[in-house]
Amino acid sequence: MFRTVEERCKLRNTMMTLPHDRSRLLVDDGFPTKIFSESMDRWTETMLADDNSGQGSLNNLVKAKLIAKENGIICGQLVINRLLDQHAKNCSYDWKIQEGNSVKEKEDILHIVGKSTEILRVERVVLNLLGRLSGIATKTAEWVSTTDNIQFACTRKTEWGILDKWAVHVGGGLTHRLFRSDALMLKENDFASVRKIGGNQTDAMRKLISNIDLEKDSEFTVIEVQNLDEAVVAAATWSKKQEKNFKTDSVVLLLDNMGPSKAGEVVTELERLGLRRWCILEGSGGITKDSISEWSTSGVDLISTSAMNRGVSPLDISMIINRGE
Repeated sequence: MFRTVEERCKLRNTMMTLPHDRSRLLVDDGFPTKIFSESMDRWTETMLADDNSGQGSLNNLVKAKLIAKENGIICGQLVINRLLDQHAKNCSYDWKIQEGNSVKEKEDILHIVGKSTEILRVERVVLNLLGRLSGIATKTAEWVSTTDNIQFACTRKTEWGILDKWAVHVGGGLTHRLFRSDALMLKENDFASVRKIGGNQTDAMRKLISNIDLEKDSEFTVIEVQNLDEAVVAAATWSKKQEKNFKTDSVVLLLDNMGPSKAGEVVTELERLGLRRWCILEGSGGITKDSISEWSTSGVDLISTSAMNRGVSPLDISMIINRGE
């Protein structure tokens, strides 16, 4: 069973605020930002061009109803509104189910009234967008509903980029960084690029972390670590740099493929060394629904997975058109 919008918001407000929530960069006071609007336009323009539905021979006044064929969470209202406003300008529309709310099988989601040529031209794109984003929001809501002890983020492994990330947010998850430059992420290949021949990984980590520009990247830096030693080195180097520069920002340590048990060992050791307060701990890699209960008691702050948005079935939605009055 899904939590309501109010329940998801209430739960999010009781949890630690994490830099992984980038939703404020997508919507401001209920309106899509420039970043989000431009992403919407790129996708919808391409879909309409590929669909190439052309013009019908008749142009009757019709009423279209979008109806849910299964239970789920609705997502895509902002995208569909923009699509209709730009490409079906003479149509009016009325949402029966608002963004983030649950819909039941056979319930009406959206009514559109206008000329048949305009509605038929956008029909398939509207269904594709609304179905996909609602499917991701629904899947995310299923994950989020499994526990109150941990937060869930998606990754940059998205087929539809920012649109997918918005759907994860609507379902109650965290967007993580929206694009490559949205946060500094140091991974294995970054360390390898500065590691001297015969040198070790931790020396390379110290060098790269020590050279981070805190004025630019202090608020959201992610460092990938693969074992306990790397986690301690990364946390210690970060804390020294922060204290030297009179800052108090935390670093995200991405515990890559460590599993809940080893992640718990990292938590314990960082607490023992007095370094835990400098870290946001993110479990990642090989996460399944079956492992959530273990992760929720491991002590990490969040887990990230692409399972909430990749390979997700779209919510089954149909459009029924009837002749208008």
